Formats: sequence, structure tokens, C-alpha cells
Amino acid sequence: MKVLVIGGGGREHAIAWKLSQSPKVTRVFVAPGNGGTALSSHLENIAITDVRALREWAQKEKIALTVVGPEAPLAAGVVDEFRAHGLRIFGPTKAAAQLESSKAFSKAFMRRHGIPTADYDTFTDPAAAHAFVDRLGAPIVIKADGLAAGKGVVVAMTLQEAHDAVDFMLVDNKYGVTHNEGGARVVIEQFLEGEEASFIVLCDGKNVAALATSQDHKRLKDGDQGPNTGGMGAYSPAPVVTADVHARAMREIILPTIRGMEKDGIPYTGFLYAGLMIDAQGHPKTLEFNCRMGDPETQPIMMRLKSDLVDVLGAAIDGKLDQVELEWDRRPALGVVMAAHGYPEAPRKGDAITGLPQDADDAMVFHAGTELKDGVPHTSGGRVLCVTVLADSVKQAQQRAYDVARGIHFDGAQYRHDIGHRAIKNP
Repeated sequence: MKVLVIGGGGREHAIAWKLSQSPKVTRVFVAPGNGGTALSSHLENIAITDVRALREWAQKEKIALTVVGPEAPLAAGVVDEFRAHGLRIFGPTKAAAQLESSKAFSKAFMRRHGIPTADYDTFTDPAAAHAFVDRLGAPIVIKADGLAAGKGVVVAMTLQEAHDAVDFMLVDNKYGVTHNEGGARVVIEQFLEGEEASFIVLCDGKNVAALATSQDHKRLKDGDQGPNTGGMGAYSPAPVVTADVHARAMREIILPTIRGMEKDGIPYTGFLYAGLMIDAQGHPKTLEFNCRMGDPETQPIMMRLKSDLVDVLGAAIDGKLDQVELEWDRRPALGVVMAAHGYPEAPRKGDAITGLPQDADDAMVFHAGTELKDGVPHTSGGRVLCVTVLADSVKQAQQRAYDVARGIHFDGAQYRHDIGHRAIKNP
């Protein structure tokens, strides 16, 4: 069978790599893909991003299964378009994808269905937003309402930072983000204390299958310093997600979300990512929902998955996730993101990448912001590579990932040196 993965980042490279291992698959296409998927003999890039053109191509090629990686095609209704023409596709509809594409929709949904999350309010008027910030005080969280490629959140530790963020997002709309009714809007919410974790599940509209737990590192620099990024590394499993926290997250957040969406007439299918904040007592609250797998969490999760992903996604499309039991490698996996010079504010493009190792079952370099020029990979985005390793312990995975990363070169490369530090400190 032929399979299509929509997207061009590290998450999509990892999903495509995993799908290509299925004995049922003859070819995996990636649209538009990146330099890493172009280099792979098992994958083929397709230079199409328009939703309708992609659907027409999938029909012509008789694509048996399509998996959607990033948020933008979901928000553009790619699932609705494919389904309307009888194509099998895994992901949420445009209406269901509002859980991610509109922070205001998501927060109102959680409030309506009693799903634990931070207190908040929503603003289009800058004066009212500034007044709310002054009333609530710092630390405080400012979010652009709409898709901002993982960058539309400012955790302001001072009032000045908070007011600057309101001006940046609402007055100047520097992200160029518009919510579903047009114009700029922000969600301002209470700051939650605790430890973050990524809780990702598969949904078929009624049933849920939890993926291996994971945790990413959002800050640019060691010790969780510097600006927020799309993620500088991740590991799986996450020790902070204990059996009790896992049960609570399923019972209080995931299952009420799936039932709530069904009750609201918007059944949810696809990957669902709940960003959790877990307090000292082990109580999780929802920071955000993403309607896709996380990036870079997908890379370690795919390394650990032993089940045939084609079978799993097929069961999900058929509403039979209750009949699936996922198999995982007992070994932890850890991924270190190598980012471009100037990331996250102004990543430089066009630097040649050398020293890439051969693919191995327990060590992969997944590409994100890369493209091929005369057969040589070059940087083309902020997060360039994710060096991902399976090993007997988090410490060993960390050491080996950094050994690999040190052998890869591109001018201005930057990466953290402490990915997995929480898991090593608190195994």
C-alpha cells in the first residue's frame, strides 16, 4: 500500500520513518517533506501543499492511508477534504482542530466541560487586556489566539514583560495571527506552578489509546533559561507522569475532552496532545491542547514504538482503537534538537550540514529545517535536526545523543547540553 504523510518537519520525518518499516507499505510519500526525507531511500517528497491539489494527487496515486503532521493543514480542513472524497486519513476535522487553532475556543470548551485548566480571560481590546494584567499581577501567561507555530506564548515573569507581550501580540500583531473571526486576540491566563509534561493519545471519536509519556524542553538554553522555543529536545518516558498522574490525566482531562467534543457534535479523531502542568501533589492541569503529535516529542516516541503504526492508524480510522494494545521498547529514548544560528528570533538559512551519520535502529537523526542543494543538506528553518537515541538508561541515551551531535556540523549550530536532566535527577 502507498502511504502519505503531510508536513515537512522533524515530527513528519519520524512518522514517515516509522510507517516505512511496515511490511504492508510499498512507498511513503511526504508532502512537502525536507532534506532528510529527500535523502532517505524509503521516502519520497511531493512538492504539494495546497489541500485540494494534495487530495487530487492522493486520489490519482491511490493512496491507502494519509497521516497529517502539522496544525496548519488541519486548520485548513484537509481531513474534511480527503474524507469527502472517500480517502482514508487520520486527523481531526477543521471544526475539531479548533481545540488548537483557537486558544479561546479551547479554554471555553474546558471551562464548559469542567476540564482542569488555568483561570483566564480573552481580549481584543488592548486597554482591557492591560488592565487585566495589572489586576492579576505577574507571573502571568499571554497567548496569541491562533496558530503561531509554537511561538505564540509568553510566560511573563514581570508586569513589564506582560504589557510588552500584549502590545506585541494585540497592538502590533507581530505574529500576524488571526483567530477564527479575524483580527488579533489574546488569551491571558493565570500562571501555574509545577512540572510540564506532554500527554499524547490517539483518538477514534470514542476510544482512546495513550502513547508513551514524554517531556520536552521549551527554553533555548541550559538550565531552562532563555526564550521559549518550539522545543529544544525531549525524552520518553517521563518520570513525572507516574501511574497515578497518568490515571488522573485520562480520567479528568483526556476522556472528558473526547466525550465533550462528541457531546458538542464535533467528534474528535486524530492525535490529541495535552500539555500538562503537574503540581507538587501530582494534580495535572491542562496548559493547552494540540491536535497533533508534539515536536520534538514524536521523535523519541516513534523510536520506542514497536507496534506496526499502519495497523494502529488503520484501527483508529475504523473506530476500533479499543481493540489495539500498543507495544513499546522498554528502553528510554532521548532527542536533542540542533537549531540554526539566530533561532528562535531570526534563524539563519543556507548553512551546509556535514557529518551526518548513517541511520541505525537505535540512533536516528530526524531532519526538520533542512533542504537539499546539489545533494547536500542545508539549513532552511529554525530547528534543523533532532538527534534521537535509544539506550538502556536516560543517562546513556543522553551521552550517546551528544556524541552524535558533536560529530555534525553547520555554522552557528546551537543546542542545549542538558536534555533529560530532570529524568536523570529524578529517575
